[in-house]
Amino acid sequence: MKKINIAYWVITGIFGAFMLFSAIPDILLVPEAVTMVTGLGYPKYIIPFLGVAKALGVVAILIPSFNRIKEWAYAGLFFDLIGAAYSIISKEGFQPQITFMVLPIAFLFLSHYLWHQKKETV
Repeated sequence: MKKINIAYWVITGIFGAFMLFSAIPDILLVPEAVTMVTGLGYPKYIIPFLGVAKALGVVAILIPSFNRIKEWAYAGLFFDLIGAAYSIISKEGFQPQITFMVLPIAFLFLSHYLWHQKKETV
């Protein structure tokens, strides 16, 4: 139980930090974030919405209770990551740098898996 709990918090912390560090530039409308998102064809007004949604998702997965909200947060963060990867591939074609997206997606799935393992052992 203790190993699962430690692994869950380490993986979830790393994943949460990654998502939060990608949400803050969106919320603040940092020029690089605006350029990247508008370059993919999305309107500028969607950027702060996505940033706030990502930040709220991170908060939801880090709060120990609220299991139903946590499930929705995992789903939302998954769709955000998959949507970003798909948008980049659709616009620019497959670039080797896009394989980096495998890392946060893997951390998301591992965090979700460990969360369920942690719940079952309680």
